Amino acid sequence: MSDTEYHRPLGIGESAFEGLEDHLEDRSYEGREYRHVPDYRRGIERGTALIGGEVVRGFPKVPRTLVLETGIPTQFKDRVVVEEKLNGYNVRVVRLEGEQLAFTRSGMVCPFTTRIIERLVDLEALFDDHPEAMVCGEMIGPENPYTAHDYPEVDSLAFRAFDWRNRQSGEPLPVGERRERYDRYGVPQTRLFGSYDVDEAAGEVLGIVEELEAESREGVVMRSPDATRLLKYTTSVSTRSDLAYAFSLPFDYGQPFMFRRLLREGFRTIEADERGEDACERAHELGEAILLSMREAIDTVDDGGSVGERHTVRASPETVDALLEHLRDQGLTLEIESDRREDGDRVLTFCKRVQSSNDKIRNYLEGHVVTE
Repeated sequence: MSDTEYHRPLGIGESAFEGLEDHLEDRSYEGREYRHVPDYRRGIERGTALIGGEVVRGFPKVPRTLVLETGIPTQFKDRVVVEEKLNGYNVRVVRLEGEQLAFTRSGMVCPFTTRIIERLVDLEALFDDHPEAMVCGEMIGPENPYTAHDYPEVDSLAFRAFDWRNRQSGEPLPVGERRERYDRYGVPQTRLFGSYDVDEAAGEVLGIVEELEAESREGVVMRSPDATRLLKYTTSVSTRSDLAYAFSLPFDYGQPFMFRRLLREGFRTIEADERGEDACERAHELGEAILLSMREAIDTVDDGGSVGERHTVRASPETVDALLEHLRDQGLTLEIESDRREDGDRVLTFCKRVQSSNDKIRNYLEGHVVTE
């Protein structure tokens, strides 16, 4: 397929595609050239990739509600299916020309995930029967290179499917059909909590979220039964974790990132009808997440260390090498903190060094003044 013909599977006109082309980023994976959409443009999902005459659709942006009781009825008509939202990184796996490729949210082929996915889940029979499938899921566990989070049921790294879409059109399978198919092919999925009438869904979801909160888990994704409408809602412990992470690198995450999460907690305390001690407890926990993580970052730099994003990965030596090359190609500065072999795997801990927070903290410690 020539470049000028990509507009057809994308469902846009030639002139619209010409306008989109200026925003495409060029990449390559093992000699295969491709382009991807790094942000939402002209109605095309972020992460959409154009590769070898094929289109791999990005995953749609999922809206968030801050108030369940009023937010759910604005998105859904009759019933709401509730599944768990996991804290990891989003991948889409497709098979092109006989090869499985794993795309990250931004649309890049991840060499680490592409290689490791076959160790975690067998998708061959699925793609044999459904070559047009796009397997959408979350990579979770403490040993991953993007978003490390502990789950008691995961020792290293695991895959959990949460959607099934046509890779060219992006059309989803209805929830029931999707879950039945993944069960048939032995593909692990995110937890299903149930299907509820819209009128009772807010109370049911709030109860589920309270249970997830107690387990320090992420939250829920709500879907219409046909999976065409989605909505997410996260726990307070997830919000505090995000804020603690952001303030551990205080000059590398923008104000919108932080403000959005503070806003969630403001609405959550009203939705929970918190007063007095309960409201103060939430404020106390929120303040600790912000201040203590920032204090630790300043302490680290003051003691001569550096702050950054630390990750541990476990895979074959070739897979780890491919990951390091991939990350460095994106301009990241990596510091290797430990590197060992275990049962034939290479277990590597590295830090993605963040220059802004390190430099600014050091400058302020040395007496530079703040212009406000």
